[in-house]
Amino acid sequence: MKRQLLTLLAFMLIGVCAMAQDSSEKRYAAYAVGFYNLENLFDTEHDEGKNDFEYLPEGKNKWNELKYSHKLHNMATVLSEMGTDVLPGVGCAFVGVSEVENARCLQDLCDQPELKARNFKFCHIEGPDKRGVDCGLLYNPSLFTVKNTTLVPYVYELQEDIEKDRQTRGFFTVSGTLAGEHVSVIVCHLPSRFAGSYYRELGGKQIRAVKDSLLEDDPECKVFVMGDMNDDPSNKSMYESLGAKDEIDDVDDDEMYNPFYNILAKQKTGTLRYDGKWNLFDQIILTPNLTNKEGRRDLSTLKYWKCQVFRRDYLFQTEGKYKGNPKRTHAGGVWLDGYSDHLPVVVYLLKQM
Repeated sequence: MKRQLLTLLAFMLIGVCAMAQDSSEKRYAAYAVGFYNLENLFDTEHDEGKNDFEYLPEGKNKWNELKYSHKLHNMATVLSEMGTDVLPGVGCAFVGVSEVENARCLQDLCDQPELKARNFKFCHIEGPDKRGVDCGLLYNPSLFTVKNTTLVPYVYELQEDIEKDRQTRGFFTVSGTLAGEHVSVIVCHLPSRFAGSYYRELGGKQIRAVKDSLLEDDPECKVFVMGDMNDDPSNKSMYESLGAKDEIDDVDDDEMYNPFYNILAKQKTGTLRYDGKWNLFDQIILTPNLTNKEGRRDLSTLKYWKCQVFRRDYLFQTEGKYKGNPKRTHAGGVWLDGYSDHLPVVVYLLKQM
């Protein structure tokens, strides 16, 4: 198994001072996990019962095999580079993805040379979203072993919503083994900003219930909640409904830690940009057993190290009205041959060997 080994000296060089107090040389394995909104990864064929018509050759976007092949290559390039700032040649053990149409798209993505070189596999369950966009999980089987998958439905509570049959993306949950430990991943894509805050707050409560059920089955399970939340870390859906807090020492046993909170709050940057302002909708949130509170240095099991909004120059518009924004596939009806309107995010973990 290819793993990046870090020495205690390396910790001192990169500033992890809290972990570098004794003089004995210790070795640590580092792991990366990520999330990426793929922004409408559609194939060129109609899926029965889905409103995918704008992504057909005769549709609004004139979505043909050339554009599809370019999109696959662009997505694979980004996915293969995520996590390599710390783990060159290795990258992420798994990456949650959203806005993917179906299993064919994920298989075509894994068949791209950049991901095929690492033997990437995928997990997916077809969901009820009207447009046909789903969540999924890509993973490197040499680092992460899948045990089971389930799609927990998003449940509406208001009678008017039930009557209108507004089915949307559920909570794609994958359990498996990372670094010899039981971990579960809940991949989410909450309702859009147009739907109103209530629906994302409801989603936050339901994610929390899924997380709690996983921990009830196995209190030692380490749970990652990741996705496009369509809300910032400080919004009610995340901070209150899900209970995702901004400081490790403030996280209660039934809450979670959101390492991306302060990237937006203090660094004033994020994963998508609108009218010149950054938002950070793409987040990876951790149960307390993935963290160490102040004064503790227990790395005998997987623990959070640091997080990253993944940036490369090629991911940004370099000219025009949207200069400085993530370079998306289409803008203003024009095919840009870009990537996504969202930037990816990565969390790095450590475990003493």
